[in-house]
Amino acid sequence: MLLTALTMFHVILSLVGIATGFVVVYGLVTARQFERWTDTFLITTAATSLTGFLFPIHHFTPGLAIAILSLLVLGIAIPARSKFHFAGNWRWIYVVTAMLALYFNVFVLVVQLFEKVPALRAIAPTQSAPAFQLTQLAVLVLFVALGIVASARFRVQALHAA
Repeated sequence: MLLTALTMFHVILSLVGIATGFVVVYGLVTARQFERWTDTFLITTAATSLTGFLFPIHHFTPGLAIAILSLLVLGIAIPARSKFHFAGNWRWIYVVTAMLALYFNVFVLVVQLFEKVPALRAIAPTQSAPAFQLTQLAVLVLFVALGIVASARFRVQALHAA
C-alpha cells in the first residue's frame, strides 16, 4: 500500500513537472517569465528525482542515473535563476539546464510509456526496438531545437512577467 501511494505521488510529481516545464519552455521562447509556473516546475522536477530514491533499490539503474543527472542540472538552474538572476552567461546556462531537466523527465516518461502501455510495448518490447529508439530520437531532436530557440530568444532585458 505504501509503495502504491509513493508510486502515485512520484508519477503525479513527474506529470506536473512535465506540464509546467512546457509552460516554462513557452515562456523561454517568447521571452516571458512565468514565475509561479517556473517555481512549480523546478520544485516538482527536483521532487520527482528525489522521490525516485525512496523506491527499493537493488542495483544501480538507468533511472537512478537520470535522477542524479537531473538533480545536478537543477543544482545549476536554480541558482542561475534565483541567485545570479540570469546575469551574463547565467542566462544561457539556465536555459540549457532547465531544458535538460525537462528532457530527462520526458525521456523517463517515454521509457515508462513503452514499458506500461500494452500497445507501445507490443511495437517495441525492448529499448533496442526501432520504434522506441526513433521515439527517443524524435524527443531529443525536439528538445535540442527548443533549446536553441529558447537560448536565442530568452533575453533578460526583454522579459516581462506573465
